[in-house]
Amino acid sequence: MALPSTAQTPTLAAGALPPPTQPLPYRTYVRTDAQPVAPGFDVARFEALAEQLVQGQRVPGLAMAIVQDGRILSARGYGVTDVVRPQAVDSHTVFRLASLSKAFAGTMAGLLVNDGSLRWDSKVIDYVPGFHLVEPAYTSQVTVADLLSHRVGLKAHNAFDRDIEGNAEYYQVAQKLGSAPLTCAPGQCYAYQNVAFSLVGDVVFAASGSFYEQEVQRRLFKPLGMNDASLGLAGIESSPHWARPHVRSRNGWVSVNPKPTYYRLPPAAGVNASISDMAQWLLAHTGHRPDVLPAPLLATLHAPVVSTPGEMRSGWRRDRLNAASYALGWRVFDYAGEEVVFHAGAVQGYRGLTALLPGRDLGIAILWNSESSLPSGLLPTIIDRAIGLPAERWLDVDVDFGADNLMADGVEPTAAPRGQGTSSSTSAASPH
Repeated sequence: MALPSTAQTPTLAAGALPPPTQPLPYRTYVRTDAQPVAPGFDVARFEALAEQLVQGQRVPGLAMAIVQDGRILSARGYGVTDVVRPQAVDSHTVFRLASLSKAFAGTMAGLLVNDGSLRWDSKVIDYVPGFHLVEPAYTSQVTVADLLSHRVGLKAHNAFDRDIEGNAEYYQVAQKLGSAPLTCAPGQCYAYQNVAFSLVGDVVFAASGSFYEQEVQRRLFKPLGMNDASLGLAGIESSPHWARPHVRSRNGWVSVNPKPTYYRLPPAAGVNASISDMAQWLLAHTGHRPDVLPAPLLATLHAPVVSTPGEMRSGWRRDRLNAASYALGWRVFDYAGEEVVFHAGAVQGYRGLTALLPGRDLGIAILWNSESSLPSGLLPTIIDRAIGLPAERWLDVDVDFGADNLMADGVEPTAAPRGQGTSSSTSAASPH
């Protein structure tokens, strides 16, 4: 369905996001050349800040990538993979991406739309016959775009996440959607979901004939050169070099085993990747891999669909955002007049942020292997310098990951015996 195009998403005009819209089969914009980053944009300075964050184990390990104008300016690791058996984090150390996985699901669905084997307005019930909502008339209305933009109509945010955390299987929990209270008709309101969002994996299977994990590997990881990337618990544990998750104890950071629970929702939270992989992902989503992700598809994926004002309440978002929306697996912010395509991810022992500035042809990814919110201040620090805003002390600002936090447990683990890690089956991370 996509037409050949070199269109790019422009930066904001008149300081406002375009109004939320129904996704089109393809979406084009008048081509505008990206502005340069502002004077004083110093990548070495950002690398030095990342290095400072791992000194004294303020955080155990961290990786950061910055791409601009089709070039990788930085893709490096800092700190260690495990405080018990420390190895240096490098550009190929694999981290768990948590909700950053949602952008992969939206992009995977978009490739099928490009192929003509799926439409954004395809009805989920046509691909997943077992899907149903408590209101039968609404069951037949839910579209693929509704799943990817969290507009199913469910009343509760993160519906049935507690079941997933209780080790329930995805298909068992997905059946419970049929009894979940609704607050609006599909497509009419926003409530962030993980279980309902993951139905897109079943849609991909029905539309392509291949399992979701196989299609993501074939259509995204392999052609983009994301050679360290994988899906699932077995994927990260079989990686040659991966960062163990860390939670706080009375005596500092404790490494734990990755929780398997949210890996049961591959579209919502199943991807693992290195910062080298993320650099390639950023290049693709800033328009430099049209052989894999054509410009009209990117424009569609990044276009606001539904307003999410609740994302403007804390930390740097409260101070910098004028508007917030959700697109198709991505968030879209008006950041002091600049369009920023964004997502955060948080699960026990891992955090991550990705941001694209289409108007500056800039992409940023930051991954770390602990529950600390401290490194999140790197992102607004970099964005501010890119667009020429005065420096703020964002690294001192605590950030609430909100809906993108896949971890509801709030009990801190006891200290592990010296020289040992802790099992995640007996410990839970604190959200702060």
